Amino acid sequence: MTTKTLVENCLSTSYEQIPEEVILHGKRSLLNWMGVSIGASNHPSIDMLIELSKDLKSAQQVSIYGREEKVDLLMATLINGTSSHIFDYDDTHLDTIHHPSGPVAPVVFALGEHLGLSGKEILHAFILGCEAELRIANAVYPSHYKLGWHITSTTGVFGAAIAAGILLKLDQEKLLWALGIAGTQSSGLREVFGTMSKPFHPGKAAQNGLLSALLAKKGFTSSEMILEAKRGFANVLAPEHDLEKVNIRWGQDWELLKNSFKPYACGIVLHPSIDACVYLHKTLSFEELQSIELKVNPYVLELTGKKTPSTGLEGKFSVYFTASIAFLEGSASEKQYTDEKVNEEKIREMQKKVSITVDNDIKEEEAEVIASLKDGSQITYKVLNAKGSICNPMSEEELLTKFASLVEEKIGKFNSERLANFLLNIEKYSTINELIALNKIVVVSEG
Repeated sequence: MTTKTLVENCLSTSYEQIPEEVILHGKRSLLNWMGVSIGASNHPSIDMLIELSKDLKSAQQVSIYGREEKVDLLMATLINGTSSHIFDYDDTHLDTIHHPSGPVAPVVFALGEHLGLSGKEILHAFILGCEAELRIANAVYPSHYKLGWHITSTTGVFGAAIAAGILLKLDQEKLLWALGIAGTQSSGLREVFGTMSKPFHPGKAAQNGLLSALLAKKGFTSSEMILEAKRGFANVLAPEHDLEKVNIRWGQDWELLKNSFKPYACGIVLHPSIDACVYLHKTLSFEELQSIELKVNPYVLELTGKKTPSTGLEGKFSVYFTASIAFLEGSASEKQYTDEKVNEEKIREMQKKVSITVDNDIKEEEAEVIASLKDGSQITYKVLNAKGSICNPMSEEELLTKFASLVEEKIGKFNSERLANFLLNIEKYSTINELIALNKIVVVSEG
């Protein structure tokens, strides 16, 4: 009954029943998602996907954010979802290392534009889609993730299907089918981390989830017990799971409130190490330093253990490179993760000074750094709650600064502020036409 109860919960939860703090966090999530999507919209992988859509003669139905092109509904969700994860700068549910907006936001914006929906309808579906996927993620984490599945993609497809189903006004039976169709398309392997295929995951989850709802609307049948069945999602893809977590305290506890925003353009597991090395950057010089030892959670080496990355994308999966740029430059924004940076002689020299020690007692939001100086002294510093964690969140002002840094270069300061204001007040708009118009201004301002 897990799947059926989830569908009943989603269909019976009105916008008015969602607490104001959840509404606000949902809007901030959309703001963050739009910023990282526009920021990466000129990436070569997005060019490739748009070229493919032209090869396939995709219908010009809805917008690609940060671009002038329009494509069909399914290609738009794929492209916008991919774009949002390219910088690895998107939101993160810290309990499951899941990026909830990536699979869901592309769906609600695509349908919102195509069907002329209101901002309130879009926000409502977005929040429930994210809540559903995060609860499913809770039920299968960590065994599912440890097997090698990319949880953003594998559970994100359910959130995308829920959000699409709500906007398409599916009844209970058809929404159950939509989840069944989504579940049989659930995929995404961690093996491809460090390549263009990782950001492809949330895009494909978005596309598959929307396709699932569109097919279900036409009567395309599927399992109505996709989450709990013997050969369903949890039993096949997670050796250990607890499906009670999917529906427990629905409407009382909100997983979306645990969604965090990144101050750094890389995986969340690296953020404590970055904070520690930024502290050293402010404390001593490169010339004074002999070596750095970082004590980290086991996930850090498992996910980011590349010693000598050769591309900026690989650099996001290297604690050695990331620690080096954080110490040398005091930052880890997208500007630090370039092909040129990873091949700079000084940075490569710095990487040789960095050693990593795995400590099972170090929590995921923690890191400890020991800097040995050439004069024989040491500096020790421990990060207990990395910036961006639940206990040390980014403020709305910091989120707006991050948004501007990603968007202003493309649309200018004035239009960037207009777009941010729209997203933070999206529930007040009867359509998202103004948002689409601002997207067109992007192209004009670039010219």
